[in-house]
Amino acid sequence: MALVYFEREGKTLSVNSGQKLLSLAKDNGIGLFQGIKKIFNCHGLGLCQACMVEVFAKRPMDLSPRTAMEEKKLKKYSNPNLRLACQVRVHGNVRVKTQPVELSAPQLGVIAPPLVSGD
Repeated sequence: MALVYFEREGKTLSVNSGQKLLSLAKDNGIGLFQGIKKIFNCHGLGLCQACMVEVFAKRPMDLSPRTAMEEKKLKKYSNPNLRLACQVRVHGNVRVKTQPVELSAPQLGVIAPPLVSGD
C-alpha cells in the first residue's frame, strides 16, 4: 500500500501498488477535469491532456515511467513533474497537485480581447 496526498484538496488516500492515478481520484471524489473537459475528454486514453497533474515522488520507482503518449503530449512543458493521471501508475508514496499552473490561460492559448478605446 502507498499513500497519495492530493495537495489542493487536502486529502491523503491509500492506494494499491499499480493503480492509475485517475481511477484513484475519480473513486474518491477528486475532480481532475475543469469546465467542459468534465464531459469532453478522452476517457483515459492519454489523448487530451485534460487530466494533467503535477506529481512529486521521492524515488523514481514510486511512479511508473512516462508512457509514449505522455512523452508526446508533455514534451512542450519544461516541468518534469507533469504527468497524465490516466497514464501514470502509483507504486509508492507521492504528492499530487491537481490543476497545475502550466494549465493557466496563457498556456492554453486564451487571448484577451483587444481594449476598446474611448475615442
